[in-house]
Amino acid sequence: MATTPSSITGRSLVAGTGEGLLLYAEVGLSFWGGVDSSSGEVIDRHHPLSGERLAGRVLAIPSGRGSCTGSSVLMELISNGHAPAALVLAEPDEILTLGVLVAQIIFQRSLPVLYIGREAFAALRGTAFVRVEGASLRTFDQPPSDGWQATDELPEPPTDDHSITLGDLDRALLDGQHGKAAQVAMQVVLRMAQLQGATALVDVTQAHIDGCIYTGPASLRFAQQLVHWGAAVRVPTTLNAISVDQRRWRQLGIDPELGEPASALGDAYMAMGATQSFTCAPYLLDSAPKAGEQIVWAESNAVVYANSVLGARTLKYPDYLDIFIALTGRAPLIGCHLDAQRKARLRVELPALGALDDAFYPLLGHHIGALAGSRIPLVVGLERARPSLDDLKAFGAAFATTSAAPMFHIAGITPEALDPTQVVEPGEALPLERIGLDELLASWRELNSAGNRPVDLVALGNPHFSLSEFARLAQLCQGRQKHPEVALAITCGRTVLEQARQAGYLAPLEAFGATLITDTCWCMLGAPVIAPGVRSLMTNSGKYAHYGPGLAGRPVHFASLAECVEAACSGTASGRLPTWLAPAPPEENPLDV
Repeated sequence: MATTPSSITGRSLVAGTGEGLLLYAEVGLSFWGGVDSSSGEVIDRHHPLSGERLAGRVLAIPSGRGSCTGSSVLMELISNGHAPAALVLAEPDEILTLGVLVAQIIFQRSLPVLYIGREAFAALRGTAFVRVEGASLRTFDQPPSDGWQATDELPEPPTDDHSITLGDLDRALLDGQHGKAAQVAMQVVLRMAQLQGATALVDVTQAHIDGCIYTGPASLRFAQQLVHWGAAVRVPTTLNAISVDQRRWRQLGIDPELGEPASALGDAYMAMGATQSFTCAPYLLDSAPKAGEQIVWAESNAVVYANSVLGARTLKYPDYLDIFIALTGRAPLIGCHLDAQRKARLRVELPALGALDDAFYPLLGHHIGALAGSRIPLVVGLERARPSLDDLKAFGAAFATTSAAPMFHIAGITPEALDPTQVVEPGEALPLERIGLDELLASWRELNSAGNRPVDLVALGNPHFSLSEFARLAQLCQGRQKHPEVALAITCGRTVLEQARQAGYLAPLEAFGATLITDTCWCMLGAPVIAPGVRSLMTNSGKYAHYGPGLAGRPVHFASLAECVEAACSGTASGRLPTWLAPAPPEENPLDV
């Protein structure tokens, strides 16, 4: 018999009712790369809930993290019946909330999302059973026997919030004067603005769409519904990497059950007026935004790079909110669109460092992302290292994998932190984290999950390769050939591929035996590119070293680009620690000689 329940009152982000056994974790979860969209299994092998299934459970996590595609995965789970019964958060999360809202619109299915704050969230630890009703949560030691059941009725839509200032265009969009798709888009933009506490909207100059990744039938149905409603983007819009190489998926041996709908999804977004860019690194295109430009970008690494390195202004927009804003040209004026919300909330100090290689930056980004959580960090100690744009790209991608924050600052390096005092509120003492080499070594071992397994596949280009990365790889491969039993594949955007061809970088790579894949990225690649006989992979990407074990189902070796090339030639990972991470040999004691 259940004990008397305790009650918690929070803020309902999506109304509704649901109950179930509690699935609790103190670590945020990226639904993309962390949850299987067809089964609801947690596949992030670094997460404490790894192997658990979400269906019918009340999932309690501090927030989401990582990829913007989490909204698409949650929508897919709601559509196919493998979603949690309810979602309880320690802090609001736009990515997960948006996935539920879109499921309401397209599939007329939903689940309650409740934000309760950190203190109440911590009190849930050890709870067995939870019931969510609107803004109320009750806990039980065991399932109650009162016969209560969740209702199948959808919650009533929120009433119009007139606290948000609307212009003539906003009202015209909302009234349906620009068509059904634009009307629905404006309704969702305003709903998210209300949830975020925005009081105004802002014009955006461009968009980058992440929702073109195929997560299952629901993602295609969503895009095709918008096309049916007459959707047309109002601002220049690029597309993220899709789930297949659209020009070559048949040649690569991709199963038509994936290739056809994934390609059709890309076509649907192009029918709305988006550019056929198909890259997860839109900052490498000539259309990259300038400092101070208000934009709407999704894809977590792109968001972090745009804010941190380019100085443009965007939130970490969820899949589907990105296209809704592209259809209206209007975004909530909140978060990193505002000066005050771009300030650092955490100071991270690095230890003394020796000569660094390119493996340092993705490792550091992965480590700091986990420390930062949703806080924007100020990293101190790289002033003399002078990281390149490729280093910042690798840092940001790994940071975005483990953090929910939309940007970072590096003292003396990133544009807003050239003077570090400018990214700290006057008089504010930031919380401080000092990182030791022993902590970085622990993160290195975490990313190196493959042990002493042989290397069967080297995976490069997560995020997509830049022209300078092609130049470096061509230099490393010049005059050499890979081991016949090892595959090496590089993912990149079409634009950069043609630039590399014209620069003469592809000839030595093709002679080496590399495979070049455009349009898609390693987070979407499976068989046959990752052949059934592959026992382990190797990468220089901190992002893919994190996601790979769950997405590819294989352990991963992580190291520098040069070490990846050596492994492609030998079939083995050296296992050597980089010099900046290896402990210094003890000084010889003359008395011992």
